Amino acid sequence: MKIEVSAENCDLFATPALIIGCWEEAPVADPLLIMLDGALAGGITTIYPQAERLGKLGRVSTIATCGRLATQRLVVVGLGKKTEITAERVRRSAAAAIQAVRSLGISECAVALQNMPELPKDSAALVVEGAVLGNYCFAEYRQAEDAGVAVLTLLCPPTTAVDDLVVALRKAETVSRWVLYARDLVSHPGNVTTPTYLADRALELAGRFGLRCHVLDRAELEKLGMGGVIGVGKGGHEPPCFVVLEYVGLRAPKRPVVLIGKGVTFDTGGISLKPRENMERMKDDMAGAAAVLAATMAVAELGLPVRLLTLMPLAENMPDGRAYKPGDILRMLGGKTVEIVNTDAEGRLLLADALTYAQQFRPSVVIDLATLTGACMIALGTAASGLMGNERRLLARLQQAGERTGERLWELPIWDEYGEAMKSDVADLKNAGGPYGGAVSAGWFLKQFVGDMSWAHLDIAGTAWEEKGTAINPKGATGVGVRLLVEYLSS
Repeated sequence: MKIEVSAENCDLFATPALIIGCWEEAPVADPLLIMLDGALAGGITTIYPQAERLGKLGRVSTIATCGRLATQRLVVVGLGKKTEITAERVRRSAAAAIQAVRSLGISECAVALQNMPELPKDSAALVVEGAVLGNYCFAEYRQAEDAGVAVLTLLCPPTTAVDDLVVALRKAETVSRWVLYARDLVSHPGNVTTPTYLADRALELAGRFGLRCHVLDRAELEKLGMGGVIGVGKGGHEPPCFVVLEYVGLRAPKRPVVLIGKGVTFDTGGISLKPRENMERMKDDMAGAAAVLAATMAVAELGLPVRLLTLMPLAENMPDGRAYKPGDILRMLGGKTVEIVNTDAEGRLLLADALTYAQQFRPSVVIDLATLTGACMIALGTAASGLMGNERRLLARLQQAGERTGERLWELPIWDEYGEAMKSDVADLKNAGGPYGGAVSAGWFLKQFVGDMSWAHLDIAGTAWEEKGTAINPKGATGVGVRLLVEYLSS
């Protein structure tokens, strides 16, 4: 979607559709709506009594202008109550409006900013985020074209400094575009998005933005002793690998922030085979890797003054004659041994090797993202990602970034008591505990490989995929984590 800005009066701007916001309290008393209603000879006030609260949050009404305005139709979107407006509500209202425009088969539209709310985060940027995210549709494998809205023009008051506004909108558009990239990666099927495919995309993007990138192949993994990555990937026809990306911004600090993303490109469960129902969804088990890759590229494009080290352990978890088995013992990077009691608890093995690998760089902060446990989805549903870690300030700042972006986090404990279930009789650890507390016992397992690093773990199992579809997250991959990480790194 191309974003344009204009200071032209909205009643004079020629466009197939003009989006305007409408408050729930006395919507037709809004100066902008009064002016447009007058031009339409009462066209808005006529439908208001017939509509169930025109300004109700997310409600969209379309009004044909019949040539009385330069626009062909008005798309009125409810903003809810003024006293209850939030940044996320602005995003979702913009997304709902753009989906309504898209359903009409219109490729260009405009949005009037004159009556948008004043919020700590600029309303125009929120509109761009919501519109870009709501306009998404993964149509790579469909013959029918579905291009969506191609051009969105933001109509601002004539007194607006347009050049300054364009600069302010660049970040919103850039970050949102990389969210869509992450969604695409997750949406591709497992026969396309393989470990090799993801590694190639990382190399390609690194070349485009001037980042350092090295891909550790199986031989290098074996030489280093990454028993977790090798063990998980043994059953797959596609060899496992480990991507190391480095971005250094201007005036960046010496110590890096390390981002780690779980990259199981398809998860059958291995020998501990998953049920057949919904197994096709397991292509999303690399959503953590997609998020950290996209966030890194967003940071690089924006030129943020940070030093990033991004690690992506990549493998398929497949049943095969060579696959790792329950009862096997793997020696991880760093020497710890892990007894395998469930081959479907594989993501933590990838992350454990990555966490150990990160220690050599003395990072200021380590953040890992993973579709790690169904238990987290049972605990929190799809409204929030699980958050665990060992440093209070880091967890608080991530939660704040989550509130600002709408990608909310909820902290779960990783007390030592949860480690009792992870003790093994024959190795240092087991890779799975009992039937209870699965999300936190997995977090406790990861903590054993953190050392003295400041660390946070985000379990995105419930938030990486939207099953029903919402305004801001159409059905399918959500790209969760990209906006949150960029917001955290920006601050």
